[in-house]
Amino acid sequence: MGAQPIFLVTGAAGQLGYELVRELAPLGRVVAPERAALDLADADGLRRFVRECRPSVILNAGAYTAVDRAESDREVCEAVNAEAPGVLGEEARALGAAVVHFSTDYVFDGRKRLPYVETDATGPLSVYGATKLRGEQALAASGAAHLVFRTSWVYALRGRNFLLTMLGLARARTELRVVNDQCGAPTWARMVAGGTCQALRALLERERWRAGAVRDAQGVYHISAAGVTSWHGFAEALLAQDPRREEQRCERVVPITTSEYPTPASRPAYSALDCSKLRETLGVRLPDWREQLSLALHG
Repeated sequence: MGAQPIFLVTGAAGQLGYELVRELAPLGRVVAPERAALDLADADGLRRFVRECRPSVILNAGAYTAVDRAESDREVCEAVNAEAPGVLGEEARALGAAVVHFSTDYVFDGRKRLPYVETDATGPLSVYGATKLRGEQALAASGAAHLVFRTSWVYALRGRNFLLTMLGLARARTELRVVNDQCGAPTWARMVAGGTCQALRALLERERWRAGAVRDAQGVYHISAAGVTSWHGFAEALLAQDPRREEQRCERVVPITTSEYPTPASRPAYSALDCSKLRETLGVRLPDWREQLSLALHG
């Protein structure tokens, strides 16, 4: 693969893609095309781009993440989330490259009350979750050396996400009503990117960035914050730690049930992930969600 690895990052403008580009920069050459140059819904264009780029590792951070809109936009969601990972895998296999693909806790049905392990039965409740699961399967079927990293409740200080939405609403409203019966682990995008790069270094540096090093450890891994909370608990914690707290108008965060806040897509009631495999196999462990939140808001 040459002395300097080439990393192709899809979805580079997104919250996770942006952090991956930053973390990968010291490790090699990073190719981070904008969506206009690399549309995951365009399979032919995707193939051409990969063949021209000839990456050592493809990091597929691009996804259709509008969970509710996906219920009525199934065709595009299917192309991006379910089909594109398989295309990337086929091209990577032909090049002898590896693929790191990011998936979601929403592949589970939420009926469990202990953190999910990688071997637990899946049962997505939404189009988004179902297409992400099919993307995992398509990548595995491609025969490419690959890692699938399932994460949860990802946020950043850029883009669109729950954290920024809550901070904005807290400056505009005196009361927020937030769901209290969906539980998971809020995870900072920067931590996912850092953990991903730590895993890649551990696998690939000793093998001079040959994809075979990934193949030896390939499979599905969970990568999310330690600990569990609800959306309501997350909202209370982030408002309490808001560095611009004096600007808040919000006086209370009221817990409500999922049934009081109906959405087009169903979400799992519990989707915490057990990350023991990641720690034991690749030596990566992410901090507790509260520690991550503090680092994100205060540096």
